[in-house]
Amino acid sequence: MNKDQTLGGAILIICFAVSILYLATLFYPAWLTSIGLQITEADVRFWIIATPVLIAFIAIMAIGAWIGWTMATTPPPKPIEEITSETEKSVEENKTP
Repeated sequence: MNKDQTLGGAILIICFAVSILYLATLFYPAWLTSIGLQITEADVRFWIIATPVLIAFIAIMAIGAWIGWTMATTPPPKPIEEITSETEKSVEENKTP
C-alpha cells in the first residue's frame, strides 16, 4: 500500500469509530455515566446534537466568507464590447500580410 491508501484507510477507520461513538452516545447516553462521568443524559443529548450543528454552521459561514473574499478581491471582467473589439482587431491584423 502506498502512503495515500494508508491515509485513506486511517481516515475510514477514524470516521467509522467516531460514527459508532456518536450513535451510541445519542441513543444510549447512559454509557458515559457508567464510565464515571458525572453528567445528565439530557446534557449529553444536548451537546451530542449541538456540537455537529455548531461545526456545520461554522463551516458554512467559512465557505460564505471565502466566497465573499474571492468576490471582493477579484477584479471585474472586461466588458464584452472590449473583448469583441480586441478579437476583431487581432483577426484583422492576422489577415493583413
